[in-house]
Amino acid sequence: MYATQALTHLVPLAKEVDDNKVTPGVLGFIVFAALAVGVWLLMKSMNRHMGKVDFVEAPDPAEASEAPVAAGSAKRK
Repeated sequence: MYATQALTHLVPLAKEVDDNKVTPGVLGFIVFAALAVGVWLLMKSMNRHMGKVDFVEAPDPAEASEAPVAAGSAKRK
C-alpha cells in the first residue's frame, strides 16, 4: 500500500474526530519525551555508578567450616 492510499483511507476517519474531545496534543508529547529522556539519563548514570561498585561476597560460614585450612594459615605449635 502506498502512502497516498493510506492517507486517502485515513482522511475520512479524521473527520469523525470530535472537536470537543480533549487530547494530549503537542504539550503532552513534549512532556512524555522529556520524561523519557530523563529516565534514559538516570539509567545511564545508574549504570556508571554500578560499574564503580566493588562487591566481594562474604563466604558462607557453613562452607568455611567444611573447607580445609590452607597450609600458610594454620597455627604452628
